[in-house]
Amino acid sequence: MDRRSFNRRVLLGGAAVATSLSLAPESAGADGPARTAPAGGEVRHLKLYAEKLPDGQMGYGLAKGEATIPGPLIELNEGDTLHIEFENTMDVPVSLHVHGLDYEISSDGTRLSRSDVEPGGTRTYTWRTHAPGRRKDGTWRAGSAGYWHYHDHVVGTEHGTGGIRKGLYGPVIVRRKGDVLPDRTHTIVFNDLLVNNKPAHSGPDFEATVGDRVEFVVITHGEYYHTFHLHGHRWADNRTGALTGPDDPSQVIDNKIVGPADSFGFQVIAGEGVGAGAWMYHCHVQSHSDMGMVGLFLVKKADGTIPGYDPHEHASGDTGEHAHG
Repeated sequence: MDRRSFNRRVLLGGAAVATSLSLAPESAGADGPARTAPAGGEVRHLKLYAEKLPDGQMGYGLAKGEATIPGPLIELNEGDTLHIEFENTMDVPVSLHVHGLDYEISSDGTRLSRSDVEPGGTRTYTWRTHAPGRRKDGTWRAGSAGYWHYHDHVVGTEHGTGGIRKGLYGPVIVRRKGDVLPDRTHTIVFNDLLVNNKPAHSGPDFEATVGDRVEFVVITHGEYYHTFHLHGHRWADNRTGALTGPDDPSQVIDNKIVGPADSFGFQVIAGEGVGAGAWMYHCHVQSHSDMGMVGLFLVKKADGTIPGYDPHEHASGDTGEHAHG
């Protein structure tokens, strides 16, 4: 992808749709040939801001005044290096800490390593990724590909408990060469008993049309363990959520136990085998579901209708959606 395309992908989006940083070509729908991720090896640069939001919340954004919860999706290919110029617009120290990627101690994003950012300050964090390969001693080193996440590590306490509770978190996807690319990506974060820090029983809801290739990134923060369940759709419990062939031994599931700082992801073909509908996703710890940890995957027919669904009966909160086309 050339720099013009890269910058266009970074800048597209609005307040209700969190913009994604995608370093992969755009994908085709499920009814056409699947597009796949290229080899990595690019050096990229990104500006990211931390800022306060209404109601005491906080978020990360790609521009001042555009912070969202969750923060922007950062999408890389194995072998890429990303330099993030991070600016703290708040009146308290903040940081940026990533899971699953390679970084030096100066990019750890903790007080212990003195890699946080004071109010009004800036700092460059460098994240690297690598492809799998054999070490000199003959053992195998796994690659960086996977569904990861980033978050603050200093606001509120020595380890950032307050910042995470207020919304300072976001998704990271690292693709391997040949990974199938989705039409759109949705991020769902179980943060204590809230979903994407939204009030109980208020979504967020996500939309697709039957046949779309839809990707979900699921992240958990807070004090509780949860179970993520999606109605009507299933995925393989492996790195990508997809089976590699008829003999792939990966278990196919529709419910997964998740704990604090866990992250995983998967792709589904919207409505495959089940059709259009207002399909629930929720925590399957029953008391958590009852307390509002629930939203809808709104799968539309080609004409835009959803059987049995009355939008006036449901509040829509489409936060955490990242379009790829």
